[in-house]
Amino acid sequence: MTHILAIDQGTTSTRSIIFSKAFKAIASSQQEFPQHYPSSGWVEHDADDLWSTTLATARAAMAKAGLSARDFAAIGITNQRETTLLWDRATGQPLHRAIVWQDRRTAAICTSLAPHAASITAKTGLLLDPYFSGTKLKWLLDTIPGARARAERGELAFGTVDSFLIWRLTGGKVHATDATNAARTLLFNIGTNDWDAEICAVLDIPLSLLPQVHDCAAEFGLTEPSLFGGPISIRGVAGDQQAATMGQACFSPGMMKSTYGTGCFALLNTGSVQVASKNRMLTTIAYRLDGQTTYALEGSIFIAGAVVQWLRDGLKIIETAGQTQALSDAADPEQQLILVPAFTGLGAPHWCPEVRGAIFGLTRNSGPAEFARAALESVGFQTRDLWEAMRDDWGSEASGVLRVDGGMVASNAAMQFLSNILNTQVDRPAVTETTALGAAFVAALQSGLVSSPEEFAGRWALEHRFEPVMSHATRTLRYAAWQRAVAAAIAAS
Repeated sequence: MTHILAIDQGTTSTRSIIFSKAFKAIASSQQEFPQHYPSSGWVEHDADDLWSTTLATARAAMAKAGLSARDFAAIGITNQRETTLLWDRATGQPLHRAIVWQDRRTAAICTSLAPHAASITAKTGLLLDPYFSGTKLKWLLDTIPGARARAERGELAFGTVDSFLIWRLTGGKVHATDATNAARTLLFNIGTNDWDAEICAVLDIPLSLLPQVHDCAAEFGLTEPSLFGGPISIRGVAGDQQAATMGQACFSPGMMKSTYGTGCFALLNTGSVQVASKNRMLTTIAYRLDGQTTYALEGSIFIAGAVVQWLRDGLKIIETAGQTQALSDAADPEQQLILVPAFTGLGAPHWCPEVRGAIFGLTRNSGPAEFARAALESVGFQTRDLWEAMRDDWGSEASGVLRVDGGMVASNAAMQFLSNILNTQVDRPAVTETTALGAAFVAALQSGLVSSPEEFAGRWALEHRFEPVMSHATRTLRYAAWQRAVAAAIAAS
């Protein structure tokens, strides 16, 4: 029993990766699933898709590796955060599609709760925004006929995706989450490390709906034997960005990572200190191990890798994501298109849910190549917004290095532009699937396969380091143009 099955349930696909005791990936499987857009700014997932792809990829990875349940020390789960599910405790069936973290339907609810905003931020470290789970859950209870009455009778369960998967994997025996996912609900007091009864009362959410909260490395129950041919212990859970933080071995205060998946999420480790942001960053839990909470500042960008999907599925100017770089390289250097990809609003540090995307600098010569370059550069510009804000909040002790991971970091040109526009060193690790790696780490820690975060950190390896080569004058002009474009997009909303 020396292997770890890491389940990485993301926004557009589910992956299962099997790691050896030495944290080497030996087999994997991935499946995409449909996105549902029932209205402008609304994003939903079919919960059965989340479950079926989890089960299918886990079984496929086990088959590829030639392993059975008895070969596994544990399962580690990492997941898209804030995505909200409400299900029947008796049947396990959801009452509604999952409302995805990108969804903006609760903007009016957030506006109505404005008198409570300061108190909610003080307790949760979060801003009152549709991004988080709490107002999504309120919407479900307010909208689904009979849901609130059933919730008050204790018939329903709320969870983020990790909780839903744990429920299904354990055959409905366990209703639990970890501190990092709980911290993203808008309902969890990160100072007391417990659900906040006052906030739940303000949102009219019965406490009986909420899962039990564990450390990231903990005993989350056993899987139903029929699923994998025998029971496997679930021993690690962390929200995707916190899992990536651990996978990047950012265990020391001042260390910072940025993950480029569907969105982009940067976390700066602040140790045992809850840093209150002056720049509308989030204060959140980076991880909780052995009952000790480590905090972080976080900046969230809603659209990163999703902008490449837009090139493929929306504009249809590429057939695969891998074609983006070659197309971008062919762009006319004299054209400086700027794309503000606010397809579902702007995240940190702007937090403008009503803004929509815009593109500036179009000429008659602008074409697919220029759009591709603008799409890739938009990720670098948005990261600089976060970089500037978080370093200002944390102060001079912040590291001058950014560790990066996720699908987009395979693009050397995109990472070089990121280094250029930040004017800092960007380190790409040997293992870029650090989200799954972080889930494997906490499961291995609970299983005794690794003794400490420090031991795990010693295994982190650099694959490539990017150094800035852009002149100060060019960097300043390019970033100023981006800031004007963002201001114009906000003004037009």
